[in-house]
Amino acid sequence: MRMTLCVLCWNELAGCRNDVPRLPLDAFEEVYALDGGSTDGTAEFLRDAGIDVRTQRVRGYSAAYFEAFSHCTTDAVVLYHPKGTLDPACVLEFRERFERGAELVIASRNAPGARNEEDDRLLRPRKWFVQALSAICAGLWTRGGVHVDDVLHGVRGCTVDAFRRMDLEPTGLCIDLEMVIRAYRMGVVCAEFPVREHARIAGSTHFSALPTGWKLLRFLAREIVGGRGGRAQGNVAVSPVVMGGKEDTR
Repeated sequence: MRMTLCVLCWNELAGCRNDVPRLPLDAFEEVYALDGGSTDGTAEFLRDAGIDVRTQRVRGYSAAYFEAFSHCTTDAVVLYHPKGTLDPACVLEFRERFERGAELVIASRNAPGARNEEDDRLLRPRKWFVQALSAICAGLWTRGGVHVDDVLHGVRGCTVDAFRRMDLEPTGLCIDLEMVIRAYRMGVVCAEFPVREHARIAGSTHFSALPTGWKLLRFLAREIVGGRGGRAQGNVAVSPVVMGGKEDTR
């Protein structure tokens, strides 16, 4: 299994300064960054750190995924968002799961043993929303009760073959959710591992809660009605697998 690490960024200079020096770049056969048009010095910082920076040609979150995979010359891509919210060493967790047969691997903020940045709050709207989406998707498209707990986290890896098979939409911002739904419906083997999330080092999210949530719900409704192809082909039953002392869902 040959793997690519792709750093996805857009005006994340503070996060890059925190994360990039701690990224285990030597653990990957290929490393590059895809920059969405940063104006804060992010691209320059990454180049100074020795990372090949590609400028995103088509705007949009889903488009960034497609461009990230289009540059790949290996078997799988690990997508990392340098926001200072995770231990960068988490990217080392992907290889073993791929080599054990997983095709879509997600760093989960909601799996057993994980920490969501909202866990120390009384109200956890973002976490609850993701958990609700995860439960709905699992209830509709999997057999069995164990499922991917964090359908929206962008820190994830996918084999190039599975990414192509899933027939994803190249526009919009729902690709994280779409990948999980397609994986369920098409029998792509999924895995996740727990990570501990903290608040952003600087700046704010690029995705406003209410408009983004509404778009995700509209996308989910369309998938429930019939979706864009992806007819069920042997829905995968997901079950827990212990790997390296941590629980996977597969």
